[in-house]
Amino acid sequence: MEDEVTILSNIIKRRRSVFPISYTEQEVPVDVIKQILESANYAPTHKLTEPWRFIVFRNEGKIKLGQELARLYKETMPAEKFLQKKYDSIIEKAEQASCIITLNVKLNGDKVPEWEELAALACAVQNMSLTAEALHVGAYWSSPGMIADLKDYLNLGEAEKCYGLFYMGYHNEVPRAAKRTPIEEKIKWVES
Repeated sequence: MEDEVTILSNIIKRRRSVFPISYTEQEVPVDVIKQILESANYAPTHKLTEPWRFIVFRNEGKIKLGQELARLYKETMPAEKFLQKKYDSIIEKAEQASCIITLNVKLNGDKVPEWEELAALACAVQNMSLTAEALHVGAYWSSPGMIADLKDYLNLGEAEKCYGLFYMGYHNEVPRAAKRTPIEEKIKWVES
């Protein structure tokens, strides 16, 4: 039996963004979604602020979210840059996903700098990504420009902000090899 480090290392190296176009129609059960979100709750967090906040959109809710994102795209895009294909794609992604989770942060003012709260969210999302991979659920963190205008739609509080959308769905995609340069090229050692 593989040891825990080997298992974890394999999951980390296997994790890839899996986009909604690759999702099957098989629904990700609520208990699986909860398991993925539970792993987010164990991310590192400075001063234990636990700034991550999530809203899970499923069924008709995800369709309406997709329509709102498409509406915001059309409303905020200058007419000469508007692409009907992109508008349609936004709606289609929501339809293809089993669920969409908004990735929100509750900022804690002067207690912790904003960048640290964002780092905590990123760690939480990494936990979600790794758990999804371990459960054979495809996932993808998207951060389209329209998220800046979702505050009212999401009913976020004054100190809350949306930083992305986490699409999830089962898939049959063949695993892709990682495209990474050697870690040795990114490390400096100082020993004296």
